[in-house]
Amino acid sequence: MVLFSGSTASIRRVFHARVFVSTSFPSQIGSFSLFSVNPSLNAQRSSSTSTPGSAAVKSSDEIKQEFRVYLDKERQRSLLGGGSARIAKQHNGGKLTARERLDLLFDQGTFREVDQLKAHRCNDFGMGEIDGKHDLPGDGVVTGHGRINGRINYAFSQDFTVFGGSLSETHAQKIIKVMEMAMRVGAPIIGLNDSGGARIQEGIDSLAGYADVFQKNVDASGVIPQISVVMGPCAGGAVYSPAMTDFIFMVEGTSYMFVTGPEVVKTVTNEDVTKEDLGGAIAHTETSGVVHASFANDIAAIRAMRRLLDFLPSSNDKSTMPSKPVTDPGTRLCPALEHLVPDDTNNPYDMMDVIKQIVDHDDVFSIMPNFARNIITCFARLEGETVGIVANNPLVLAGCLDIDASTKAARFVRFCDSFNIPILTFVDVPGFLPGTNQEHGGIIRHGAKLLFAYSEATVPKLTVITRKAYGGAYDVMASKHLRADVNYAWPSAEIAVMGAKGAVEIIFQGKNIEENTSQYMSRFSNPMVAAQRGFVDDIIEPNQTRRILCEDLAVLRKKSISNIPRKHSNIPL
Repeated sequence: MVLFSGSTASIRRVFHARVFVSTSFPSQIGSFSLFSVNPSLNAQRSSSTSTPGSAAVKSSDEIKQEFRVYLDKERQRSLLGGGSARIAKQHNGGKLTARERLDLLFDQGTFREVDQLKAHRCNDFGMGEIDGKHDLPGDGVVTGHGRINGRINYAFSQDFTVFGGSLSETHAQKIIKVMEMAMRVGAPIIGLNDSGGARIQEGIDSLAGYADVFQKNVDASGVIPQISVVMGPCAGGAVYSPAMTDFIFMVEGTSYMFVTGPEVVKTVTNEDVTKEDLGGAIAHTETSGVVHASFANDIAAIRAMRRLLDFLPSSNDKSTMPSKPVTDPGTRLCPALEHLVPDDTNNPYDMMDVIKQIVDHDDVFSIMPNFARNIITCFARLEGETVGIVANNPLVLAGCLDIDASTKAARFVRFCDSFNIPILTFVDVPGFLPGTNQEHGGIIRHGAKLLFAYSEATVPKLTVITRKAYGGAYDVMASKHLRADVNYAWPSAEIAVMGAKGAVEIIFQGKNIEENTSQYMSRFSNPMVAAQRGFVDDIIEPNQTRRILCEDLAVLRKKSISNIPRKHSNIPL
């Protein structure tokens, strides 16, 4: 089965980390009436013990021993979730169970569960029955903490085998508890979402639970990293908790997200659409931009989360920033950069090739790689220290800024600023994408988001102009005027209001085009004027880029700057 295409060690961890017991449990623990939740049954037992000839009253030691037996059975029931049949159905659908996912997510043997025995309190619509189906401990979500790559993280994993992973009052309370614990100690929170939505039997209590979780997402924003992995259904109001986290990831083929499903869409708009086309991984990673990346199966998704967390700090405390041993020297030259960027500004190239030459071991973790591909956002390291990278990509739309690219980059810049991650910007941009679709879609407002995000950011900001930097896009892309700390240009850079051809046609109104174009290019098709004005700090050779950036980051590590005091800014959302 495709799901288990991971390593042998990974699969062994999944299926041997837990030993499940039989699904056969008595509907009542007859010998342990002290803890029965059925009042009539307790009354019957009370009267029977008071009649002549009844059994002797149990001793304290016997009661305690019976409780231990009962406790052990409840723990085993919790481990089994919805039972062997539902677990098999989960596996047949290409999905791991909630506990198997946590076993893979955390370092082996480090996960500590919280609220394993917590149970719902609903008695409506048969939910109060003590029949082994409606009284399952854990209430459809596994919560706790453990270590990922040696660092503390908190997580919750919804269990689709228990009530379809539906959210109840107590289900929400379990999630909120670990979120509060994560904020208290300064550790990331990871949500593994696999839920049918609100538990209808609980009505308003379920809806209140969702709202309480939403509020906690907002409280945690900018305090600790929040990561959501959608590994099954996530529909209706349930989508808004992942939507407010820092990163959302999906599993291809088994997960979907939408506010209203295909049936409602058909009723309201008469559109025929499948769950996959409406809210599947491809729709959200390539079209809507809701999701930051997707993966082939549960194992691949969880491995990617472990890798992402290795780049991130545990909280907004600078001291939690991860630091790796320096195994790629900062003094390393990058001779390939001398030839990667074509001299002709109309020739495309892949900016990711430039980035990989500069960062440690060409190792990057891309964020939203399939959405707005005309701009790159990714995490990498320089001398073992995490950096966030934003870069125009001339390979797509010539690297123009458009609505999607602006919102994608703005969100990424704000995340980096929230968690003290330095921002490295590579610029090759001919301007904003023209057209009625962009203007009517609000490019002014959306472009302003990126401008606002860069302006507000107080982390170290380093900018390298590799080729074009035209018009307002030059200003937006972390220019010196937006408080960038260091700005460099390669000799191939052109910094101007627009390209030579367009400028000459406007200035000289079509007269002596060749002569005037040559004159204009001599003046502006190089970074000298910007350097003379101090708008770039130096014109550097491409092969020296890594060395210079590493030296600057070492100096800027203790940078301290604050914005003007206020309640909060008002970014043009």
